[in-house]
Amino acid sequence: MEIIEILKALVLGIVEGLTEFAPISSTGHMIIFDDLWLNTEGFLGGPSANTFKIVIQLGSILAVVFVFWKRMLSLVGLYQLEQDTPTTFNILHVLIGIIPAGVFGLMFEDFIDEHLFSIETVLIGLVIGAFFMIIADKFGPKKPSINSLDEISYLKALTVGTVQCFSLWPGFSRSGSTISGGVLLGLDHRTAADFTFIMAVPIMLGASIVSLVKNWEAISFDHLSFYAAGFATAFVFALISMKFFLKLISRIKLVPFAIYRLVLASVLAFIVFL
Repeated sequence: MEIIEILKALVLGIVEGLTEFAPISSTGHMIIFDDLWLNTEGFLGGPSANTFKIVIQLGSILAVVFVFWKRMLSLVGLYQLEQDTPTTFNILHVLIGIIPAGVFGLMFEDFIDEHLFSIETVLIGLVIGAFFMIIADKFGPKKPSINSLDEISYLKALTVGTVQCFSLWPGFSRSGSTISGGVLLGLDHRTAADFTFIMAVPIMLGASIVSLVKNWEAISFDHLSFYAAGFATAFVFALISMKFFLKLISRIKLVPFAIYRLVLASVLAFIVFL
């Protein structure tokens, strides 16, 4: 694989890492960069290029495990958190949360791969997701009733997980949908973000495995360096951006990100349709 192609993998890794945890849609940004400038489909092929956009997110997911390792180990009883209140958030909350998106993802995987990986569909997701985020900030409880993961009930975990199904549409954003859904249910922004990131680990791992198995024959040995470069870059930049975002979200909330999405959608519409 040529240097220019590795550089394209690095660019997509940076884009993925910087956007995965902000509610602006990492998949949407990768599709935009790829379709407008990089054209990885030209040398990877369609199935492999789409699989790359999913698998590269594992680099970002590894960053989640790195940051939340104590909480992740506590979910399976391998670590006892040091805190004043009882640790009630457990693996069942996560499993309940990922069931809806997991089921819908498997049901509509082919449709999503074939019809939704385009700039036009990303535009729709950016706009609708932005309005959903604005609604969450404007109409969510002024004083959140849930301020930690250990206050989340199973029913709320299921409800937030159901809202996560919107993120199957590229451009809508997994964190944008679940943080907004959590805020509407009374979670504070930081708790909703924490739950979002922890839920992302198994669901993105599962999506990556399914996509790899389905498109394995389309991925040649020559593609491995491209995948590895994107994965490593995504991990590094996701680690940096996630720590920054977790400090930021409680202060600025969702509306500034929604405004960015609307501005981006306007620019894209101008480039694509005019």
